[in-house]
Amino acid sequence: MIRKAKITDARHIHELIKYYSDKDLMLYRSLNDIYENIRDFLVFEGERKKILGVCALHIGWDGLGEIRSLAVREGYIRKGIGSSLVKEIFKEAADLGINTIFILTYKPGFFKGFGFSKIDKKKLPHKVWTGCVNCPKFPDCNEIAMHYKLKGRFKG
Repeated sequence: MIRKAKITDARHIHELIKYYSDKDLMLYRSLNDIYENIRDFLVFEGERKKILGVCALHIGWDGLGEIRSLAVREGYIRKGIGSSLVKEIFKEAADLGINTIFILTYKPGFFKGFGFSKIDKKKLPHKVWTGCVNCPKFPDCNEIAMHYKLKGRFKG
């Protein structure tokens, strides 16, 4: 079941993101950052309310949203959890009036399957770069920038 994250989920979200960031497979997010942005997160809850996946939609600019921190618990990968979370993010984005979603990712193949296409990071709005400047990998980041035009495809 997919639902909006609650304050009580923050430590579980942090644990899942940290697992992948420790392997250098995604960017680290502090527990404080997760608490401050808890409204951005969706969680995929499995049996016994165990969080099996997380994903965030962050509003970046007028009509522009960013998918952040998509992570699925090891052992549950390739079971449709990540795809379900992305589809739910599309619906939420459409409801909010977002017409373009972008992502910075190490896994472009996954997002290409949804219709995302690669773009030059320099084409992202300057406001987006404020987050990048504070990243420990800046300016030598090897994430791939991709974007997707919603065009009214997903109605919540």
